[in-house]
Amino acid sequence: MKADRVSDRVAAQLRSLVHAQQLQPGDRLPAERTLAVQLGVSRTALREAIAQLSSQGLLTARVGGGTFVSEPTAQARAAIDAPLLPYLPVFQGDPAYRFDVLEIRHALEGATAWHAALRATDADHARIRAAFDTLMAAHGRDDPAGEARADAGFHLAIAEAAHNLVLLQVMRGLFELLQTNISQSRAMLFASPRTSEPLSAQHREMMEAVLAGDPERARAAAHAHLEFVHAALRTLDDNDARRARASRLPAAHR
Repeated sequence: MKADRVSDRVAAQLRSLVHAQQLQPGDRLPAERTLAVQLGVSRTALREAIAQLSSQGLLTARVGGGTFVSEPTAQARAAIDAPLLPYLPVFQGDPAYRFDVLEIRHALEGATAWHAALRATDADHARIRAAFDTLMAAHGRDDPAGEARADAGFHLAIAEAAHNLVLLQVMRGLFELLQTNISQSRAMLFASPRTSEPLSAQHREMMEAVLAGDPERARAAAHAHLEFVHAALRTLDDNDARRARASRLPAAHR
């Protein structure tokens, strides 16, 4: 049986243990050695299962401190979402703020892709492929909102594969902001094959780098993608401003 399948089975055992013992957020699980004997599994499979459940928000593993039942994911997300909520109308009302969002994405997604390339399981690979296929299928449907959801879904599938609970929750907490950013960007970028075709190729390169298990390639692909988006939007903004200035000139000078 493949290691990731063993870890899936052990993860299910851990879920059952948490439920059967009615463990509450903050409660500590038995020590790793004891838990491995109790479940009849190797410590390697146990660690993989704990990492899997940590990425899903059920457990928190503290280096040298043991494994604990996490606070509910919804509460963790709300703690991240709440400070952002007052700013959503600002970001939605002024597209210029998309560059602030791009800077944050640049900082986060390079690390996300790097860790995903190292840690993604077969199940993660399948989810990333499915998210990429959904994104490709959304092209050309004249549905910017649906395309934005598919784009965000692809980036979040990679974030989930990083198996870092904090990074995942921050990315999810930014989801509405990310959606706003992508919607504004794609409405402009995908109007032209000059930008839509490179964007599709960049998403494919991100996927293939993660699936190949190449962290440096994955990080470089994420950075190249966001740098392209940033530069393309700046160019589009400059062109719009130039046309606006030209429209204010007397007809004889246009």
